[in-house]
Amino acid sequence: MTRTLVSGGTLVSTTGATPTDVLIEGETVTALLAPGTGEEFSVDTRIDATGCYVLPGGVDVHTHMQMPFGGTEASDTFATGTRAAAFGGTTTIVDFAVQRTGEVVEESLAAWHAKAEGNCAIDYGFHVILGGVDEDSLKAMDSLVAHEGISSFKLFMAYPGVFHSDDGQILRAMQRATDNGATIMMHAENGTAIDVLVQQALAAGNTDPVFHGLTRPAALEGEAVNRAIALAEVAGDTPLYVVHVSSSPALDRIASARSEGRNVFAETCPQYLYLTLEDHLGAGGPGSFEGAKYACSTPLRSKHEPHARDLWKGLRTDDLAVVSTDHCPFCFNDQKQLGRGDFSRIPNGLGLVEHRMDLVHQGVVDGNLSLQRWVETCSTTPARMFGMYPRKGTVAPGSDADIVIYDPAATTTISAQTHHMNLDHSAFEGVTLQGRVRTVLSRGRTVVDRGTWSGREGHGRYVRRGLSQYLR
Repeated sequence: MTRTLVSGGTLVSTTGATPTDVLIEGETVTALLAPGTGEEFSVDTRIDATGCYVLPGGVDVHTHMQMPFGGTEASDTFATGTRAAAFGGTTTIVDFAVQRTGEVVEESLAAWHAKAEGNCAIDYGFHVILGGVDEDSLKAMDSLVAHEGISSFKLFMAYPGVFHSDDGQILRAMQRATDNGATIMMHAENGTAIDVLVQQALAAGNTDPVFHGLTRPAALEGEAVNRAIALAEVAGDTPLYVVHVSSSPALDRIASARSEGRNVFAETCPQYLYLTLEDHLGAGGPGSFEGAKYACSTPLRSKHEPHARDLWKGLRTDDLAVVSTDHCPFCFNDQKQLGRGDFSRIPNGLGLVEHRMDLVHQGVVDGNLSLQRWVETCSTTPARMFGMYPRKGTVAPGSDADIVIYDPAATTTISAQTHHMNLDHSAFEGVTLQGRVRTVLSRGRTVVDRGTWSGREGHGRYVRRGLSQYLR
């Protein structure tokens, strides 16, 4: 069995930052040692982390590899997307298997397993999107929790005619989750009201990408979040996890529920912390299609309102528990063009799986988060929230040796010319960030070192997950 020593670095965890050497045997962390004491061990590989942070590998619990949407498919495969994730310091993803109305849940899951198996460079798990809630899919929830290591199910209050579930269907799924312990993940936007606003905008000749955001106002995100929380309460305090929170009204309702002790949790994404409706979704001004690069749902919010400031605060106060990416990339030169002349046809999604760790670390540099909170929101909490801790999300004896050596003195400049995602543009083109991923280990194997790839497709394994470890 191969033995590796990571020495000279500062181990960052949810409790602090301490100079620590890390001993790895095979795929597992075996000991945390006082600095220098690891030199007495006979090892096969020594990794010098002097001047660097040593972190648990990032855990991104919201990605969409090869997801069909808007008449096309997300441009990253499980092979390209997981490789890019590794370059960015993420060593585990949880993707979404999609069941549509009329499809059998187990068959839909099998299709996603077929896409991922043998192709992933890092470890992966699955949530299941329930596009059709009926008695068969409710029974499938029980079976997947008990036998398949899938303990989270996503529902949509948006996209009527595609993924949308009405309140009755949502209530029934929540009731079943209350019984089997699963977490309900919710895309919370009032889709039927949004559809009215979209049709009114198009009828008035407003076709530019900026109207993607203007027809999805923050009030309709807040309303949907409030309704989801009420339905979860009626269903018996079902564990509810609100995905991609982008606005102050939504966050206010989440914070209120949490102050009452409810099982309500939420994530945000880097795009909502940095990008804006005016500067990005409205890029190029009237008549320009540049903003299509930034069309995602929930949408980017106005820089003239306090949304981003409030989201950073929510991360500090734990009303927002996790930073994920909602990684769902579509190329600008062909796929995004489907929406030229009609913003409602732009495939919704951004490519960010490679840059999450760097972007949130910039929040540390800027004083918005502590080092510990960076690791907590990007690694430890997502692992706990979705039943993978302590195998994932920590550097501790017995955990998988998923380790990132991060150089805080280096810089990262983001560009489509240098990123590893299968994407012809970048939402953060030309942005320079303080800090850089130097070395990445996935289950004890070095897959990235100083920009050089040594991983392989098929190294990643499917992770069977337990129930959330945050339930009250």
